[in-house]
Amino acid sequence: MRALLQRVSHAQVDVDGETVGQCGPGLLILVCAMPGDDTNTALALANKVSKLRLFKDEAGKMNLSILQTKGSALVVSQFTLAADTSRGNRPGFSGAAGPGEAETLYLQFANNLRDLGVATETGKFGADMAVSLVNDGPVTIWLDTDVS
Repeated sequence: MRALLQRVSHAQVDVDGETVGQCGPGLLILVCAMPGDDTNTALALANKVSKLRLFKDEAGKMNLSILQTKGSALVVSQFTLAADTSRGNRPGFSGAAGPGEAETLYLQFANNLRDLGVATETGKFGADMAVSLVNDGPVTIWLDTDVS
């Protein structure tokens, strides 16, 4: 899986003018399932995200995880993270998992975060979503499936 984490003071996702998910302070997490990913990949990514020290401690250093700060997460599926721009001017998306598999893994990732103790909301898979956020820092981190 591929994920783009953004530390936010607030984020929300709207579909057809209605808010379907929000968080803050915490993380906006854009997620893309890739071919070969499975439920173990979704769990490993959730474990990594929950423990990453992206939040400031009393000294202003990034030493605290989302769990330690009791932050929340907004998870949004985004197949465009698999964009291949190596040829021409139009990105290809064959590097993303198919819709059925992608939705399952996206929801599994969000559920894994919840199970780990992170208050988590989601966007709406496959919908045309309007995502808004107030970036904190800004802090933006890219993670791929080979999380350790």
